[in-house]
Amino acid sequence: MEYIDNIIFFIALVVGFGLFFRSLKEIYRNIQLGRPIDRNDRKTERWETMGRVALGQSKMTKRPIAGILHVIVYVGFVIINIELLEIIVDGVFGTHRFLATVMGGPLYGVFTAILEILALLVIIAVVIFFIRRNFYGIRRLNMKELFGWPKNDANWILVIEFALMIAFFTMNASDWALQERSVFAAHGNFPISANLLSPLFGGLSDGALIGLERGAWWFHFIGILFFMNYLYYSKHLHIILAFPNTWYAKLQPKGELNNLASVTKEIKLMMDPNADPYAAAPEADPNAVPEKFGASDIFDLNQVQLLNAYSCTECGRCTAVCPANITGKKLSPRKIMMDTRDRIEEVGRNINKNGKFVDDDKMLLDDHIQREEIWACTTCNACVEACPVLIDPLSIIMELRRFLVMEQSAAPQELNQMMTNVENNAAPWQYNQADRLKWANE
Repeated sequence: MEYIDNIIFFIALVVGFGLFFRSLKEIYRNIQLGRPIDRNDRKTERWETMGRVALGQSKMTKRPIAGILHVIVYVGFVIINIELLEIIVDGVFGTHRFLATVMGGPLYGVFTAILEILALLVIIAVVIFFIRRNFYGIRRLNMKELFGWPKNDANWILVIEFALMIAFFTMNASDWALQERSVFAAHGNFPISANLLSPLFGGLSDGALIGLERGAWWFHFIGILFFMNYLYYSKHLHIILAFPNTWYAKLQPKGELNNLASVTKEIKLMMDPNADPYAAAPEADPNAVPEKFGASDIFDLNQVQLLNAYSCTECGRCTAVCPANITGKKLSPRKIMMDTRDRIEEVGRNINKNGKFVDDDKMLLDDHIQREEIWACTTCNACVEACPVLIDPLSIIMELRRFLVMEQSAAPQELNQMMTNVENNAAPWQYNQADRLKWANE
């Protein structure tokens, strides 16, 4: 029974990481449902973009208050969880503060002091975020698409981070009190917990302090495993996916829309007087299904667009700058990404249940994203520019539009009239070409 704690710890570790990697595998499978896309060009630029945007948080600070608070939480939480390595070694091998023997006393003291300062900053930041999200009335954080689970999810994440930091301080404070009594060997420097929390534990016995320290240690460890597996159900997947998402981001100018290869090929045939229009006919396979134009469901989107949906932080910066949304129209770029992710998850559950996708008579278009939303878009790219992790909602909107126009001939009347005018008059206006310069007579 001497090693029962180590055995329980190892089992929890394996189960926790096993469930985590199973979730990542399912997310990867779901992203693979999209069409393949080659985004492996300009590798140096892609590494630089990922380092600057995902690791360096360069776009977050464009809104200074929220950006700086986010950087504090991001840096603090990442560095503090370096201690997870120490916890794993201590838990598996039964050591205590393993890194102290690796770093040496003075360096370990600096390391633990930095962790404490960062942990305090994280607590301050998450409290401000909680107040700001729930009581400050910021429009983008209180919109209709956030009602229910999205808002609760954001709050739960803040509560979990707060609880983990409190457990961290409790563990350090009780450890320090035991070091003062020479029960534990003297390791580390704890400027926050030693001065603010440790005095509160002065009346406790050695056994109670050891129980408190062990309880906080286990809570911190189990809390990290819980947080890690909760990410699958949370918008906070961006903690992981922001890195590949920024690497695979579109590097072309934002205003440059992709052309459909099938349409380009057809136009070249039309423009070539020597081309045989029947040469490209699929005579070898008369049952071949023509390529679909645009997208009506997630299977028609590319894999980067599905990765975008999983990477969305739901921060609403895109919607806050969207001119259509600002003027009261139904479009919210954030909702486009949330609806796309909801449809991916719906399809994923279908596959989990049936072993393969079984037609559920639903689509991304109409069942999740309404036509009124996509036609409200001005294609200004403000949402793309605003996104802190380089998500491209406009590309999804354009694919849904292409499907409606090219597959269903379901463009709004105003667009149909304009396209008819272009076809007949070589201009969007409804009058003869000979009359186009009459305005200059005045």
